[in-house]
Amino acid sequence: MTAHLINGKQIAAEIRENVKQKVEERARLGLPVPGLATVLIGDNPASQVYVRSKQKMCAEVGIRSFGYELPANASQEEVEALVRRLNADPNVNGILVQLPLPSHLNEERVLSAIELNKDVDGFHPVNIGRLAQKGREPLFVPCTPAGVMVLLEKAGTKLAGSNAVVLGRSNIVGMPVALLLVRADATVTICHSKTRDLPAVVRQADVLIAAIGKPEMVRGDWLKPGAVVIDVGINRVEDASAPKGSRLVGDVAFEEALQVASAITPVPGGVGPMTIAMLLQNTLRARELADNAA
Repeated sequence: MTAHLINGKQIAAEIRENVKQKVEERARLGLPVPGLATVLIGDNPASQVYVRSKQKMCAEVGIRSFGYELPANASQEEVEALVRRLNADPNVNGILVQLPLPSHLNEERVLSAIELNKDVDGFHPVNIGRLAQKGREPLFVPCTPAGVMVLLEKAGTKLAGSNAVVLGRSNIVGMPVALLLVRADATVTICHSKTRDLPAVVRQADVLIAAIGKPEMVRGDWLKPGAVVIDVGINRVEDASAPKGSRLVGDVAFEEALQVASAITPVPGGVGPMTIAMLLQNTLRARELADNAA
């Protein structure tokens, strides 16, 4: 058996095209186009790349982007003051504070300062709290977990009653995606560094979400035959045969998993493109919420 490849690149392109058409329609009708503000604190190279990618994709779909950069030694008050100014700017519908923040900053306070209806990253404590509560709906869902759920849907995965294992418990991916899987009526196990006999736990998974940040940690013999595997990991490893002397791999040993799983996301080209696509979709939604509130 060779697993079906879940093409996140193609699915993300379809979402971006849908957003682009809706933004163009707004422009034709004379309605305001969505605006996204990115806040980058410090000079983390990976964060700089992510922010540039988001700004580029905004331009491609017609969303206005506003970039703000603060030095790594910016104070808590300076960061929160910038967020408050963006909250008050009617041209800004979404505010994205690029994580991680420098260690001296209080992340929860910064995220809490973002107005709920501009929290397009979905990390405001109230949005996360609503996600965790039965019968409550968050205004926005974190982008990578939301993208994971779209990939599962597009792959035709039956989640109700399935055993889902989430490998990793980060605030950005692991915990929110676990909550989304519970909402989809899956039985969810969250694994982490203290989990005993991790391979045995993973072998129970009908659906595996790997978001641990360790290159090719999950081996093919960890997987239940026919499992659906969503690999969130992006890790750079040395490879003398690669043009740049290195290559990107996921948290799952792809070639091994390909022979066991029924469906799997590649790295790159799986989850990665979905994150920005869902951010653009959230930003459009934020603009529509602003219309309704006017």
